[in-house]
Amino acid sequence: MQLGIIGLARSGKTTVFNAVTRGAAQVGAYSSSSQPNVGVVHVPDHRVDKLTEMYKPKKTTYATIQYVDFPAAGESFGKGEGPAGKFINDLARMDALIHVVRGFEDDSVPHPEVTVDPERDIATMDLELSFADLAIIERRLQRLETEMRSVKAGERDQMLRLKELLERLKKGLENERPLREQPLSEDDKKLLEGSQFLTSKPLMVVVNIGEARLDEREAMNADFKAKHAKTGCDVAVFCGKFEMDLNELNEAEAEEFRAAAGVTESGMASAIRVSYELLGLISFLTSGPDECRAWAITRGSTAPEAAGKIHSDLQRGFIRAEVVSFDDLVACGSEAEAKKRGLVRTEGKQYVVKDGDVINILFNV
Repeated sequence: MQLGIIGLARSGKTTVFNAVTRGAAQVGAYSSSSQPNVGVVHVPDHRVDKLTEMYKPKKTTYATIQYVDFPAAGESFGKGEGPAGKFINDLARMDALIHVVRGFEDDSVPHPEVTVDPERDIATMDLELSFADLAIIERRLQRLETEMRSVKAGERDQMLRLKELLERLKKGLENERPLREQPLSEDDKKLLEGSQFLTSKPLMVVVNIGEARLDEREAMNADFKAKHAKTGCDVAVFCGKFEMDLNELNEAEAEEFRAAAGVTESGMASAIRVSYELLGLISFLTSGPDECRAWAITRGSTAPEAAGKIHSDLQRGFIRAEVVSFDDLVACGSEAEAKKRGLVRTEGKQYVVKDGDVINILFNV
């Protein structure tokens, strides 16, 4: 899963990236020729740790999330030219977007708009993402007009439905309603298959505050959530510099500093947890003497779809899945004991995988 990090210049975007990924990307050094910073994060999971303790496998593998820190929007930002223009296609391939919004005061790092105003910056980015989608829709409508002049009657009906849908979505965007908030039927989704609209993606707004305001974090978090958390959009208040500096310490020292600042969860753990929720992900587990591993899948995935996450052959030749909950397996102490107690279930193709299921796939190809 890939999450793209975007934002205004001097919002502390790369600092947040470093804090979350334990990276060391140069801060404040982007130019027009800069490339995105990329960092892969292992998703902490006590269940994988416990299975490793039980099975003592040759290999332990955690689920991963990739964060991509895109160059900050330049001078064209706010003029309807979209964020990081030349990276629009790369942004469109992300599974979700993280908008880092400046919430800290620092005279040595002047804000491009002079004053620090998170509400203004959130609105500006929303507008820019909408501009990018409107440009895509307008180009597609122009192509449709041309193509409809020469198509057969049967094909024309579907193109007319697509045209009506695009015009409806365009109207919504013009009324400041992102695509993620506009209702889409299953037929609508099929018509839009392959489209990569930016405002249809889950969005996390990260308000990046200074250390002087850490004691206000919880109250600010509640306030921003009340104003901006909507369908497919969540908000988190985060101190990037504080968390990035703590990455230099060992875990015990970092926890001590967090406790003194009244921060109950590490920034990295919090960002990963919220990213998982934003993407609608859960983890299922596989275990054995060779490897214990967590696999990230979309909530609501069936057993064959989970099998395909491991390998396409397992999905194609799926017969059934042997399933036991993590809690039951740990309580029994071994898979053999769980089977003896009747806690290992046989599930078929319609089974919807639950978070924490420990699964063994039986297949034949």
